[in-house]
Amino acid sequence: MNRDAADILKEALELPSDQRAALAGSLISSLDEEPDEGVEEAWSVEIARRLAEIDSGEVKLLSWSEVRHRLKQQ
Repeated sequence: MNRDAADILKEALELPSDQRAALAGSLISSLDEEPDEGVEEAWSVEIARRLAEIDSGEVKLLSWSEVRHRLKQQ
């Protein structure tokens, strides 16, 4: 069976958002032939650094509504 990409996209857009997100992630992952050496470890270090900043109160988290409001003001 030969299916056109437009048909597949149309069908995929009918999926619930969580399934669309999983599908998108899988498609993006399929483009990576070889993972960059050290990238997983680098992301783990970065995530730990950001969490430490949040836990210490060094950075303040904003709600999506506040971010959206600020963006509209620019």
